[in-house]
Amino acid sequence: MKLLLVQTTCASKNEAKKIAQVLIEKKLAACIQMSKIESLYMWKNEFCNDKEVLLSIKTKKENFKKIESKIKELHSYDVPEIIGLDISNSSKDYKEFIEKNC
Repeated sequence: MKLLLVQTTCASKNEAKKIAQVLIEKKLAACIQMSKIESLYMWKNEFCNDKEVLLSIKTKKENFKKIESKIKELHSYDVPEIIGLDISNSSKDYKEFIEKNC
């Protein structure tokens, strides 16, 4: 089984919690961390500097498409960040935790 870290950013803590809860309840993620961040980017030819909440979603690689679909369904952004980063190393115990909870 391959592990994956999926990241997305949300406009608010409430939106982030809603997405996180759904992903965990549907066994698509084993653990999700929420962090307050500041994002700088261009959108529709305008410079943006926003406070956001970053979700770091730990899961199995096979769950990516379902997670992507669920984030798009629940997210307020037109184009939410949804990226998957392969986890090449983890402790055996943590890998088992993810297997058990996804």
